Amino acid sequence: MTRPARKSAGPAPEPDFELERSLLDKGYVNIAGIDEAGRGPWAGPVVAAAVVLDRRNVPAGLNDSKKLKAGARDRLACLVRRTALVGVGIADVGRIDRDNILAATLWAMAQALAALPARADYALVDGNRMPDLSCPGETIVKGDGRSSSIAAASIIAKTTRDAIMADLAAQCPGYGWERNMGYGTRQHSDGLAALGVTAHHRQSFAPIRAALEASRKR
Repeated sequence: MTRPARKSAGPAPEPDFELERSLLDKGYVNIAGIDEAGRGPWAGPVVAAAVVLDRRNVPAGLNDSKKLKAGARDRLACLVRRTALVGVGIADVGRIDRDNILAATLWAMAQALAALPARADYALVDGNRMPDLSCPGETIVKGDGRSSSIAAASIIAKTTRDAIMADLAAQCPGYGWERNMGYGTRQHSDGLAALGVTAHHRQSFAPIRAALEASRKR
């Protein structure tokens, strides 16, 4: 007995402006999407961005930054910065190690909202943890695939952090940060073994603690 062919699921839906439009209909004016980049890497800061899109000029092609090629991310980042209100918050490795990565991320999100050139009156936050914000808001799980504003924030956060990591890679060659952005790749691991831990590594992360311990035993 033959089984019927499965229907193709088709491409995943792209983020849209429907969440924002429903909030605009309720009287909110400046609706910020908030997202972060860099929670998982072994090195470098975590970066958050807040973006208030112009409802009359939403750039086409906005999506979760992880689903975009580097060239498309850079192009869209320029468009967002030209057409929208943008704020960025950066939590350095000192804050990450002192407070933990989640607390540092939530702090960076609040800083990004505060850095907007105009006050937001509602926030759509990617994820399921709400930072301490100066306006009401809500969390949206996988929001960078649902909300155009959060997708725009994910692009700004990612491109900002990538630029920081490229600069750090020039200062500390040998770890591959210009390619791995501080994530735990083989090249990064080999760099730790050969060169040791830098001031830009997150010493509260287990692989970096292990590298420090190994260097003490030599």
